[in-house]
Amino acid sequence: MKYRLEPPYHHGSAARTGVLLVNLGTPASSEVSDVRRYLAEFLSDPRVVEIPRPLWWLILHGIILRLRPRKSAQKYASIWTPQGSPLAVWTKAQAQLLERSLVNGGHDVVVKMAMRYGSPAIAATLDELKRAGVTRVLVLPLYPQYAGATTASVSDAVHAWSRSARTLPEFRFVNHFHDDAGYIDALAESVQTHWRAKGRGERLLVSFHGVPRRSLLLGDPYHCECQVTARLLAQALGLGKDEVVVAFQSRLGRARWLEPYTEATLKSLARDGVRHVDVICPGFPVDCLETLEEIAIEGRETFLKAGGERFEYIACLNDGSAWIDALAALATRHLQGWATRLVADDAALPRQRERALRLGATD
Repeated sequence: MKYRLEPPYHHGSAARTGVLLVNLGTPASSEVSDVRRYLAEFLSDPRVVEIPRPLWWLILHGIILRLRPRKSAQKYASIWTPQGSPLAVWTKAQAQLLERSLVNGGHDVVVKMAMRYGSPAIAATLDELKRAGVTRVLVLPLYPQYAGATTASVSDAVHAWSRSARTLPEFRFVNHFHDDAGYIDALAESVQTHWRAKGRGERLLVSFHGVPRRSLLLGDPYHCECQVTARLLAQALGLGKDEVVVAFQSRLGRARWLEPYTEATLKSLARDGVRHVDVICPGFPVDCLETLEEIAIEGRETFLKAGGERFEYIACLNDGSAWIDALAALATRHLQGWATRLVADDAALPRQRERALRLGATD
């Protein structure tokens, strides 16, 4: 076993706590080559595509990576910002705001963002946390609803890094927060803020990212947790069953995925006489390709072409203060039991260093 090079240890140093805020990932740019590189990493994860590896390798490299990157690059270009990918921009902002909130709350915590695919990679960010003296890490994936293809894949990456680390930090993982009261309240506030500014639609379409239906049959809780989030959001908004519609987007391939599909639902609503629809995507705490291009652009076009008159997309939580407060509260609950409170003067640390030096330590 070849281990990673450990950062130098300084006796008498205080143990530190880190929060690893993880999102899915994004290409480095909207150029075709970067999109191809990103898709190759993403679609090579056996958690994402559960097809026998030899067969999938032929499909991925023989067909998908030859055809899809150019089309996807055009989609990314349509939502790219001067600062870069919206997903990266908003995730970085959330990490900075979360750290500020925790520090202002009296915690000695360092927060870093990482991407499951692309950069900054989970392994590189864990190396960075170790160099900063972090000995305890809370892994907080930005996936409110648990799925094997997302949350479990983050755990895979953390444990892959662990296999090559000689000195391991303590780890804790947040598996989901689909029913967290602060998260639901932040979603409800975002909807109410939108309604005050733009008016209220006849239906609220709650669109989640889809997964193959097979995962539900195999015991993945994702579908159930999406339904719980939608139900709690409707209750918080005082909406009846007929005013809320749940659907699933981003279908890939020909297999049956969770239904109903968002595109088909938008067409059906318009054809049934619904003229004004509002759409929210609670499974995405930050805006990204799936919300800004697939929903706000393509979804709008689908609804209007089918006869609808007004389509309103409700932005993701992004840097909203209610969401940052909820995220900080969520992290704080999972940090309980670890010594994270700021200490003005810890006299024990110099004494520990003196003892270590007397016993032969060099630093």
